[in-house]
Amino acid sequence: MFQWLDNLVTAMVEGWFGLSVESRLGGSVHFFFYDTVKILILLSVMIFAISYLRTFFQPAKTKAMLEKIRGPKAHVAASLLGIITPFCSCSSVPIFIGFIEAGIPLGVTFSFLVTSPIVNEAAFAVLWAAFGWKVALAYAAMGVVIGVVSGLIIGRFKPENHLEPEVFSGEGFNKTKPDMSQKERFGFAAEHVWDILKKIWLYLLIGIGIGAAIHGWAPEDVLAKYAGSDNPLSVVIAVIAGIPLYANAIGTIPIAEALIGKGVGLGTALAFMMAVTALSVPEMVLLRKVMKPRLIAIFVATAAIGILIVGWLFNWVF
Repeated sequence: MFQWLDNLVTAMVEGWFGLSVESRLGGSVHFFFYDTVKILILLSVMIFAISYLRTFFQPAKTKAMLEKIRGPKAHVAASLLGIITPFCSCSSVPIFIGFIEAGIPLGVTFSFLVTSPIVNEAAFAVLWAAFGWKVALAYAAMGVVIGVVSGLIIGRFKPENHLEPEVFSGEGFNKTKPDMSQKERFGFAAEHVWDILKKIWLYLLIGIGIGAAIHGWAPEDVLAKYAGSDNPLSVVIAVIAGIPLYANAIGTIPIAEALIGKGVGLGTALAFMMAVTALSVPEMVLLRKVMKPRLIAIFVATAAIGILIVGWLFNWVF
């Protein structure tokens, strides 16, 4: 799909910079420019398409829909809703609180909270470009499974007893309204593309920069030895290392791509990415305003176990 871009960037690196793409420096420069342009193209297309579809789902209508669904189906619906909502865990928290205000069961809201930062249209597009449609679909499916199972498990702990007593202040998850014209829908989609790109461009460039450095300079033999797919502890280390960090999925995918290129197991890299996006320390700080520590601990433990299982599964299958 992007062979034309690969040829263009190769010509630029070798012609403008006088570097061979086979060298460490030339390969890193090629990785940086190629991934930046490729990701920006895919981001713009996917965000525009999903944002347009999002205009048909207003917050009040979405809450009413979730209130009517009961049992495991409600968890599936909440997780699928998480796919078309904000990019990072911190921006998902106000919506999570709004769902609590609406009287939606807390276990169901956790299914949304887990899935939302892990899976979104931008992450799906970039994963498709980096690893192919099979990995992208499998990742999205596993993200939904983690959200559904986590919500079901957390719901068994009677989590309502572990909420802080303060009154919550929820927020809607988009600026849509009923009866939008086609012009307004396209305008909303275009505005959303621009708003998101403004928020994530720095994370994107940092992530691609780190990925480029790993691509050109990280020792392949060391990474393959200690973080390869045949080392089960590598997934555990990846999850533990990812929790203290904070980034959205877009910033971590180029790093995962570079790690995999150096021999790190696919499941290990994706487990790291999931841990960074779904279990970040800033998210825990926000959640502490509305949850007691025990509930936060249950949430982290449940989601982390799910991510570990997915990491091992990906290493085994792929």
